[in-house]
Amino acid sequence: MSDYRDATITCDPGGIVIKGYYFPWGAKRVKWGDVTGLERVSMGTFTGRWRIWGTANPHLWANLDPHRAKKSTAFILGNGRKVRPFLTPEDPDAFEAQVRERAHLPAGGGESPAPFI
Repeated sequence: MSDYRDATITCDPGGIVIKGYYFPWGAKRVKWGDVTGLERVSMGTFTGRWRIWGTANPHLWANLDPHRAKKSTAFILGNGRKVRPFLTPEDPDAFEAQVRERAHLPAGGGESPAPFI
């Protein structure tokens, strides 16, 4: 299986690397064994689409993605922690397939509305 890569997210054999997660440009790594779930959500005006970085929700954190406003699909990555990453991959279907396969997660249940972020 080839690795998923885009400008902000990389999936490799060790886990997921989220670029621009920490200030000012630090990356976060989530090991495959720490992935507890993956929720596909649709973004709107107050639910992540205009959030370039950070959050207004104490349980989610959006990495730096200057192109998020042009995207409509995001993922909330379950990682066993109180604050979960809010990710917007360039190819949502390829990203979801790779995470579900490598983290041994069941198939997704479709797309739900994103929470306020």
